[in-house]
Amino acid sequence: MRAINLARFDLVSIRLAVACAQTGSLTAAAREGHLALAASSRRIRELEAALGEALFDRHARGLTPTAAGRVFVKHGLTLLQTMDSLGGELADLRQGIARHIRLAASTAAIIQFLPPLMARYALLEPQLRVDLEEQTSQTVVASLREGRADLGVFVEGPDTAGLSTRLFKHDELVLVLPAGHRLAASQTPLAFMDTLDEDWISLTTGAAMLQQQQQAALAANKPFRLRMQVRSFDAVCHLVASGLGIAVLPKAAAQPTLRAMKLKSRPLLDDWARRRLLVATTAGERDAGINALVDFLVQPSQNAKAGRTKQ
Repeated sequence: MRAINLARFDLVSIRLAVACAQTGSLTAAAREGHLALAASSRRIRELEAALGEALFDRHARGLTPTAAGRVFVKHGLTLLQTMDSLGGELADLRQGIARHIRLAASTAAIIQFLPPLMARYALLEPQLRVDLEEQTSQTVVASLREGRADLGVFVEGPDTAGLSTRLFKHDELVLVLPAGHRLAASQTPLAFMDTLDEDWISLTTGAAMLQQQQQAALAANKPFRLRMQVRSFDAVCHLVASGLGIAVLPKAAAQPTLRAMKLKSRPLLDDWARRRLLVATTAGERDAGINALVDFLVQPSQNAKAGRTKQ
C-alpha cells in the first residue's frame, strides 16, 4: 500500500478541492478562496501528485470529481469541520469557556424540554458550552457508542447495551387530525389499531415515534399506510392541515402548532403512547463535567423520580 504524506496537505488546498467539487468550477473555487486561478490550479495538481490519484476529470464545462476525488472530499470535509471546531474551542478558551460538551438529542427532547434547561445551565456554568445536535433516537445511541457525543437524550426504545441511562422525562403521544376529520368528532381515547385505515404522515426513518407506529401496526396484523415522511413536527402538522393524512405527535410539542393551524388532537389508548425519555452516557463515564450535566438534567426538580438503570 502506497503511503500518503499528509504533511503535504495544507488546509487551503483541501478547502480548495472541496470547493471545486461543490461548484464544479476551478474558477469559482479560486474566487471563493481568494486565490489566483494559476495558483489554484497548481495546488490541485500538487494534491493529486501527493495522492497519486486524479481528483477531478477536466472538461469544457468545468470539473467533475473522480471516485478518488469523492473520497478525498468526504474526508476533507470532516477534517475541515474538525479544524473549524478546534479553532472555535480555542477562541472560546481565550474568552473563558473552559470546555465543550457534545449533547445529541432527539427532536421530542429538544422541542419539549431541553431549551429552558440548557439556558438555566448556561447561567449556572458559564465556563462550559453545550454543543447540541438534533438526531433521531437511534442515531443518538449510535453517536454515544461511536464517541461522537458525550451524552444523549432520546426516547426509550433503542438497544442501550453498554450505556448508563437515567430517566429524563415522560411524554404522551396523541393523534393529530384535521378539524373536520371523522375521528376528530370525539375526545375519548382511541386505539391505534382503529386508525390504520387512514393515510399517515410521520417523521423520517429512525425516529422512535415511527418505529412505535410500525411495530403497533405489525402487532395488529394490519398495514401501516405511510404516505409521507418529513423531518420536523411543524412539517407533519402542515401536511395534516392540508388533508394529506393523520399523524401522531408528542402532546406538549404539538399543542402550540395545533392551535395555530386549527388542528384537533385525540388521546390514544395504547400503552406505547406514554413514553419515557432517557439521558445516557457510555457506561462508567468518569468525566466530572459530563456527569454534572446529567445530574442537572435528572434532578428531582426536573422529574418526579430519577432512578438510575443500567441497560
